[in-house]
Amino acid sequence: MKHLKKLTILHSNDMHGDFLAEQIDEKLVGGVSLLSGYVNQVRREEPNVLYAVAGDMFRGSVIDSEYRGVSTIGIMNLLGPDVATIGNHEVDYGLAHLLFLEKCANFPIINANFHIKSNGKRLFQPFYIAHVDGMKILFIGIITEDVLAATKTDELIGSFVDIGEAAREVGNICNTYNAIDIDFTVLLTHIGFEEDKKLAAMLDPAWGVDVIIGGHSHTFLSEPAKVGDIYIVQAGTGTDQIGRFDIMVDTDRNAIDTFTWQSVPINDRTCPRDEEMERYIRHYQQATAEKYDRVITRFSQQLTHPMRNQETSLGNLIADILRDSLGIDLMLMGSGAIRSYALGPVVHYADLVECLPYDDAVYMLQVTGAQLTRMLRHILRDEAFHGEHTEFYQFSHGMRIVWSRSRQAFRELTLDGHPLHDDRLYTVAVQKYHFTNLKAFLDITPQEAEENAKVRVLTTSARDVIEEYLSVNPHLSRSVEGRLVVEP
Repeated sequence: MKHLKKLTILHSNDMHGDFLAEQIDEKLVGGVSLLSGYVNQVRREEPNVLYAVAGDMFRGSVIDSEYRGVSTIGIMNLLGPDVATIGNHEVDYGLAHLLFLEKCANFPIINANFHIKSNGKRLFQPFYIAHVDGMKILFIGIITEDVLAATKTDELIGSFVDIGEAAREVGNICNTYNAIDIDFTVLLTHIGFEEDKKLAAMLDPAWGVDVIIGGHSHTFLSEPAKVGDIYIVQAGTGTDQIGRFDIMVDTDRNAIDTFTWQSVPINDRTCPRDEEMERYIRHYQQATAEKYDRVITRFSQQLTHPMRNQETSLGNLIADILRDSLGIDLMLMGSGAIRSYALGPVVHYADLVECLPYDDAVYMLQVTGAQLTRMLRHILRDEAFHGEHTEFYQFSHGMRIVWSRSRQAFRELTLDGHPLHDDRLYTVAVQKYHFTNLKAFLDITPQEAEENAKVRVLTTSARDVIEEYLSVNPHLSRSVEGRLVVEP
């Protein structure tokens, strides 16, 4: 006779400070008040409920950036996850500040692989065991060095280089703690959906991993992926939805007997409000309103940025402003640094900060036409179009690229109407984050660029440049004009 117990696991990822509900089609969608209302409702209705967050709680709102994440931890404490892992944006305010924020959290923040290089000591608790109705549920937090690009310059801190090393560490933990009769094992990862599938394929079935709850790639699913006997899920991005597992756990086999999974929409028709959460957030809204609620400009129309791996109207405007203001040949504006799907037509300062939360310096390189061609080829490699979380760019005016994916070749490549000359030097600007990861993101090293000319910092704040330009140039507009055309 089977011994079955029900377990409900709720999960979020990549919330990015998405605290406030939005009015969409005559209903309120998302926001932590409704999310908290749903989580608490499930906790009332079901006997054994755990809520997990798979990284990137921070960044994306003025409430988060103004208080450097302290406000976010307070909101998350009220939301009350049982466990969370770190994502790449948890280190945006610096590693020391993240360790401070971890001490402010009333819930465990786990990660198995952030460590001090000199002695191998982990910076976070590597796992968490939840005790529910006589069951022991093991959560292990995983991130890899490729995701943690912001820490590349920190020589004291290390992390897993790749998922192979991550898999070995999962094995170490599972082998150690399976002896205490773990009933269910969850990997809480922040490495992206495609990497989750690769990781699952590397895990020994004897380690007993049942589920991977992931983040980073902002993947929306209609059903879980399955690799071997491991189910892989993710819940998109923000607070517009939450993932939900309802699992019957066979406690004799320490495995799933049956389950259902769904992505549950969060809106005011299906979720109760959490009034205490609303009062808590209102305090921060009032405190930030005076500083952030001022109008910078009005566009001729709303500009959008729906996808990072294509040309967008908002991306065009931002790249153009930086090219024209800084006097360079080409601005490579990181698509992922533009965090809003739409901006305008009226632009408040709060909108600009939420759109461009990473107030980076801008570095200017001088590269040859041959080097620039290589950089562009790297940006357009096939991984960028396969749903993998690669860096992509918005190109300033004058750039014209027609790229054939089937031929892996440029059908057209011109700048200001002229083909690139292999030996000519071009001034190209990138944000500090991208300069720090120059080889990985653009296939050129800082040393190669320095051989051409000294690398210069053009501004310590890209957002200041953009704000100033917007404030003195009203009624701006841009369209998708074919700067980048990707053919099959």
